[in-house]
Amino acid sequence: MTSSCKTVKREEFKNDDFRPAKISFSRKYLSVPYGLFLILFVVLPFLLILYYAFTSKTGNFSFENFVDFFSNPTSVSTLFISFIIAIITTGLCILIGYPVAYILSKMKAKKGFILLLLFIMPMWINFVLRAMAMKEVMTLLGIFAKSDAYNFINTVIGMVYDFLPFMILPLYSILIKQDKSLIEASYDLGATKAQTFRKVVLPLSLPGIVSGSTMVFLPSMSAYVISDTFGNGKITIIGKLIEEQFGTGANWNAGSAIAIILLIIMFACTFLCGGFNEESNARGTNI
Repeated sequence: MTSSCKTVKREEFKNDDFRPAKISFSRKYLSVPYGLFLILFVVLPFLLILYYAFTSKTGNFSFENFVDFFSNPTSVSTLFISFIIAIITTGLCILIGYPVAYILSKMKAKKGFILLLLFIMPMWINFVLRAMAMKEVMTLLGIFAKSDAYNFINTVIGMVYDFLPFMILPLYSILIKQDKSLIEASYDLGATKAQTFRKVVLPLSLPGIVSGSTMVFLPSMSAYVISDTFGNGKITIIGKLIEEQFGTGANWNAGSAIAIILLIIMFACTFLCGGFNEESNARGTNI
């Protein structure tokens, strides 16, 4: 009798039902904090902006905010000025940034990295502090004029100063990864340095130009801190217009409509520049 009880106890002990269940952990759980952050700080604010943009002050559905924007000459001129400033800033950043990135890509890795770090280091400083410091430097050099005629030029200089690293980095990353054998093959086939640059180096660096242009053009339309600092408050861009509607104007409906218009413009520019293409196309493998 005793031996049978011991046998039963041993069988019960060996039974798998008494073993603790294994807890499986999936890597998808790691995305939960990011998903919550995305919902709380991206999706919900965007839905709130959509609500205010397509409603009137009484809360009724309306396109009045968009009609008022495009029927107001001041708003349209502000949008036009923002475009002009962004285009000029992007063009100057390409003219300055491309030679810099090209020279850095031809240097030895250690020297090139150190010089590239000098261009990146100002980005570690606060945005407003950089703008104020550059304004003081321009004032000390006597090139900062406070007249209305120079406010536009001062604003463009401030934009170029602040967004130039965003042009140099993507250009440098593309140029440093170019296949050197293609350049050597061009020389072997009798091409000059100018022809090699125009027909080999420049086409292969187009993805970097497009990426840098996108990173410079879009923020230049909304960086009103720079226009206020360098333009002495006389240059109004679309970002400043949005700030005024949410701040002193206290018209969230109009401000949300302008924000949606700016968002559509940014999506259109990104689409035209190929920002939504596949990664293989973005890197220029199909050129």
